[in-house]
Amino acid sequence: MSKKAKKRLVIAAVFAVLCALSAWGFAMKPVNYSVSTKKLDKGMRIVFISDLHNCFYGNTDNSKLINEVNKAEPDMVVFGGDVIDMWGGTEYALNLMSALSAEYPCVYTPGNHEGMRDDTEEFYEKARSICPVLMGDMKEFSINGQDIRFYGVVDSLQWGKQKTQLEECIDELDDKYYNILLLHQPEQIDDCFGSDGKGFDLVLSGHAHGGQWRLPKILEQGLYAPDQGIFPKYTTGIYHIDDTTHIISRGLARPMRMIFIPRIFNRPELSIIDINN
Repeated sequence: MSKKAKKRLVIAAVFAVLCALSAWGFAMKPVNYSVSTKKLDKGMRIVFISDLHNCFYGNTDNSKLINEVNKAEPDMVVFGGDVIDMWGGTEYALNLMSALSAEYPCVYTPGNHEGMRDDTEEFYEKARSICPVLMGDMKEFSINGQDIRFYGVVDSLQWGKQKTQLEECIDELDDKYYNILLLHQPEQIDDCFGSDGKGFDLVLSGHAHGGQWRLPKILEQGLYAPDQGIFPKYTTGIYHIDDTTHIISRGLARPMRMIFIPRIFNRPELSIIDINN
């Protein structure tokens, strides 16, 4: 074999490996979390869908994603921020929200990408016709005969506005309930506690996309995350801060504009959270 042919073969092999990594990195993975609490006798299961960016899995009706949700048999479906992207359509996300809200109690809190669009308010109006949209407020649900409180903070480029929404949610905290906060940006977890140290029982975040490029056992939190920069601290997994459990989803984003920055060892995540006594 000539040197030129060998060189072409090496280039083709490297290209094939990169394509395989990209394809594997775009494959959705259900990830299970277990949370303990003394507040819920019967427990509950949440499916957390974060950072969808208007992507679809299976056909454009998101059939594969819906099948995975149904397979999990949740008591509640929670939509975290960035269900749509800063540009492009909204139909895949809205259709998914409609399909799942017909089967399960649902709640949604927006992220930074929703707020960067020209049609933000129009999208919120459509989302509100499907399920409650939490932006600095609280919604109470009865799940398995238990009262659960969900709170939501809009991820905003204006930190002052977000801080106000956090303060409004903290003011509503009542320790008699199991309190869940939807906080899009995970690095803001330290701001989620009142002056008395009182915090939420569970905080659900996304935004960091798992750190984009991960190396198991070496670079577990990934190489880069928005608003955290290089070698981020909070991108994936479960954390415990006093009595607060913080779960960060790697999210489901795989938009074509990310094709030159593929997810490596960082598959899109469908979070399945069991809360038990």
